[in-house]
Amino acid sequence: MPDILPLEAFLPYRLVRASNAVSQRFAAAYKMRFGLTRPEWRSIAILGEVGEATATEIGRRSTMHKTKVSRAVAALEGRGWLTRRADSDDRRVEHLELTAKGRQAYRELVQLARRFQEDLVREMGADAAAALDQGLTAVERMPPAQRR
Repeated sequence: MPDILPLEAFLPYRLVRASNAVSQRFAAAYKMRFGLTRPEWRSIAILGEVGEATATEIGRRSTMHKTKVSRAVAALEGRGWLTRRADSDDRRVEHLELTAKGRQAYRELVQLARRFQEDLVREMGADAAAALDQGLTAVERMPPAQRR
């Protein structure tokens, strides 16, 4: 029937499903090891990579809503993994940075992530992983949708 959209063959649907499947698998690994939520993992990963960021920057880079970022930052601060420093020009803005304890956790998370990726590539096969990487690069290069 021409009025039916077979979702299992619709690329955007497949990308979301594949992303969720891989993300959930990895989430199980860092939750078991560190007790982190996805927003906490994304926040520490961004801070570990860039060194310092604002909550707004974390939200933009991770595509997380500001409420999720705020909760993640509070949880990571509660663990002693990050510090906040008020901006000297705008007191509403806080600069976030990992503490020594947070940097150590980040290093361990990096190793966990690398092993996870190696296992995923091995499970997929090198050729399939390379093809997926090439396809994702092409998708990421596409211009953003225009609003009407």
